[in-house]
Amino acid sequence: MPRHICVYQEFLTDTHKAQITKTAEDCGFVPHFFTPDQTEEARACLQSCEVLYAHSPDLLRSAPASLQWYCCSFAGVDPYCSDPALFANPDCILTNSNVYGVTISEHVVMVTLMLLRRMPEYEEIISRRSWSNQLPIRSIRDNEFTILGTGDIGIHVARRMRDMGAAKIIGLNRSGCAHPDFDRIYPISDLDRILPETKILIMALPGTAETRHILNRRRIALLPADAYVINVGRGTAIEQEPLIEALNEDRIAGAALDVMEPEPLPPEHPLWSARHLILTPHVSGNMTLGYTCDRNVALFCEDLQNYAAGRPLRGFVDRQKGY
Repeated sequence: MPRHICVYQEFLTDTHKAQITKTAEDCGFVPHFFTPDQTEEARACLQSCEVLYAHSPDLLRSAPASLQWYCCSFAGVDPYCSDPALFANPDCILTNSNVYGVTISEHVVMVTLMLLRRMPEYEEIISRRSWSNQLPIRSIRDNEFTILGTGDIGIHVARRMRDMGAAKIIGLNRSGCAHPDFDRIYPISDLDRILPETKILIMALPGTAETRHILNRRRIALLPADAYVINVGRGTAIEQEPLIEALNEDRIAGAALDVMEPEPLPPEHPLWSARHLILTPHVSGNMTLGYTCDRNVALFCEDLQNYAAGRPLRGFVDRQKGY
């Protein structure tokens, strides 16, 4: 009997579909393609499928216990790890697509340069139709970076900063295990000791109970006055009220947030008017870069081959850990 795959994506091109179809057929599967305006059709098809390739908690919730593998096309899988009830099959394999390193690291480079070169202040100057061009700036070259989270995104950021002349790059993660792209990696338990020495803090953490408000009021107070904070992980990682206070009172130099809490940010939220802040509406890692889409499909196809052969899946997520 044929084995079926439900593919529920909005970004697939005809080339992507052909790639998935060939890989699936080679592995003994039949793929069925749906877009978000075909939810009911996808839900009906899913009842006889072994594999789901999507990013939809609602669709997953309707999957039968016969679903064996859910491949999430996004990197962030916190909704799936925090709510076991989404899975009718408690042993259903969860994978994600860690293919956002290129696009998110380029976003980090962009906002880092904007902060170091004082773009929030120059935008204010220009908005007044004024002319002032003598604000002291800093460079990535010879600068020091602290990267909180050393997964695919953190590693790509470290490599790009190194290529641009960074003097020192340290990372923090759960284990403290060394990695060649960092000068030194410390366990997250050392964070309080590291923050007072931090020049540029880049946060690329998954959304878990352990990472919620990891940068809280007490830790924000540990940052030096010339520090910058950049968050491209999860908005829940920062306690926003004390961050806003620190920005408005010049207790840190600036921040760039691509993720925040809540999303979308309400029009009346105080983050909109915080000083020295660059806000972007969660754009650093979505499916708007063609390369990201190509890699997403390629990784799914690679893991489909692994799945069919009974090999470990490259994108495997430990639902207990949340990543």
